[in-house]
Amino acid sequence: MVGPNARRILQVDRVVTGRFITLEGGEGVGKSTQIEALAVALAHRGIDVVATREPGGSAGAEAIRTLLMTGADDRWDARSEALLFAAARADHVARTIRPALERGAWVICDRFVDSTRAYQGGGGGITDADIMALHRFGSCGLLPDRTFLLAVGKDEATRRLVLRDGDGRDRMGSKPADYQTRLAERFAEIAAAEPARWRIIDAGAAPEAVTAAILAELSEWLD
Repeated sequence: MVGPNARRILQVDRVVTGRFITLEGGEGVGKSTQIEALAVALAHRGIDVVATREPGGSAGAEAIRTLLMTGADDRWDARSEALLFAAARADHVARTIRPALERGAWVICDRFVDSTRAYQGGGGGITDADIMALHRFGSCGLLPDRTFLLAVGKDEATRRLVLRDGDGRDRMGSKPADYQTRLAERFAEIAAAEPARWRIIDAGAAPEAVTAAILAELSEWLD
């Protein structure tokens, strides 16, 4: 018998019993740090955890990541980026995320389709309808069970980026200030429009406090 927490991926008949958690936000908000901490905390609770990232997370997607994250800022326009991200995500979902969910694992992902909605949508001007149409085709419309928006002030995010990358920022981290502002606004809009899925976390606190806040928002599935 299928348990009460089971769910189905759009257009896919196989029952999914795992949990799909994503972390979103601009550059320098601490997603990677929290992914690592959450993976450890959940594993200590006996949960099978798969920590992954976008773009990437499968062999094909990692190859596309190299195309997306390197080179000059104008290497790709927003439409080309959206198509490349959708292709990488389709492979990631098919080869990593969906198989993990089907075996009952919890998948924690650093970015997912909401980043495309923010970066190529709010930052690049691609419509949300077009982005989600690509997502329905490529990834069968899979959405996370819960998405956390990690939010920090602009100055703190910049400070963290400098500490993390120095002068070696990738294409996304080197976007201009006005792009970063549109990005933050778009993330906030998406989160406000879908409150059942999104939780906004103050990522300016100490890392341990941020992890505790995220776990508290997952408590309904951890009891």
